[in-house]
Amino acid sequence: MLRKAVVDDIETLKVIRSSVVENILSDPSKVTDDDYEWFVRNPGVAVWEEKGIIVGFSAADPRQGNIWALFVMPGFEGKGIGSRLLAEACSCLQSTGVERAWLTTDPGTRAERFYRAAGWEHVGEKDNELLFERSVSVNSKRGLEWHK
Repeated sequence: MLRKAVVDDIETLKVIRSSVVENILSDPSKVTDDDYEWFVRNPGVAVWEEKGIIVGFSAADPRQGNIWALFVMPGFEGKGIGSRLLAEACSCLQSTGVERAWLTTDPGTRAERFYRAAGWEHVGEKDNELLFERSVSVNSKRGLEWHK
């Protein structure tokens, strides 16, 4: 089930972020509780629950037009949860007027393959990670539609 995160979910979000086996945060101090709280209170963090337990989350940053976070707990990958969370983050950006979204991920990871398969375009590197972009438009008959 998809829902918006609340401040009480932050500890669980941090556990999920630290549980991944790829795209490991090299310096956990770079992502603070204040960062999580800002995203929960502002554009919103989407969480996916299975049987009442949060197993993934995504967050978009409309200030910079990027996907700030998209993480799914090990054991829950490959079930469409990441795709649903990515769509929610993209919808958040689109609703704030962002026309071109971007994100970064480590090379050679499942995440890289996931974003490529979802149609994100590799446009360069940023902070030793791969930089991907997509532009967004709205088609009234089909809803949110992403284009290269």
